[in-house]
Amino acid sequence: MNKLLQLTVSAIIAASLALTCPVQAMSSATPKEEVKEHPAFPRDVIIVDAGHGGIDGGTSFKDILEKDINLAIAKKVFMLLRSQGYHAVLNRTGDYALSDDNHWLNSRSRHQRDLAQRKELSQQIPTLIVVSLHVNWDRNTSKRGGLVLYQDEGRSVLLASAIQQQLDQLYGTKGSIKHGRPFYLLNQVADPAVIVETGFLSNAEDRDMLTRRKGQLQIAEAIANGINYYLTAI
Repeated sequence: MNKLLQLTVSAIIAASLALTCPVQAMSSATPKEEVKEHPAFPRDVIIVDAGHGGIDGGTSFKDILEKDINLAIAKKVFMLLRSQGYHAVLNRTGDYALSDDNHWLNSRSRHQRDLAQRKELSQQIPTLIVVSLHVNWDRNTSKRGGLVLYQDEGRSVLLASAIQQQLDQLYGTKGSIKHGRPFYLLNQVADPAVIVETGFLSNAEDRDMLTRRKGQLQIAEAIANGINYYLTAI
């Protein structure tokens, strides 16, 4: 492994593990035996990918930026998974661009370096699944609810379906998973991966859910429940 990349991976793992301190309080009712059922870190890791970051704010509404919503929900998904005994890693734990960590790809494109850095983490850590979190936008402001994009791979379809079902229950919608054909991450990651569009920032009801702490937690719970359902079913 490239030395700079190895240092980056180590830093991501260390930062993710540092976030687990509050998990002890969240998981106080979880039997220790249940936690021990899962393999020791870093085997079978769930990578929680917080989309965008730093100079890349993603979509926006006035002063509300997608990157901030992605990170807030990603942290909650991470904590919930850890509280259930799963081994999870956040690929960013603050507001920075992953392209800044990519010193190994010879590309002038910041966007390409960012995407490559996200893919590379899954290659360097034994990965169970990759769940990438984003926020949707549409000119039609009546569109709302979650949308999960999947790879051209059976396990990815099952994972997407499990998360979509949970998001539909939360939002009271009837969404359909979608093949994420043009998306780099879904094309490049070998492990089962999905992109979760957690709601429409362009819709007032969704926006309220996406920006409130309680709403973010509800979305995170829906995603974590979908992941858990998938992992216990396969």
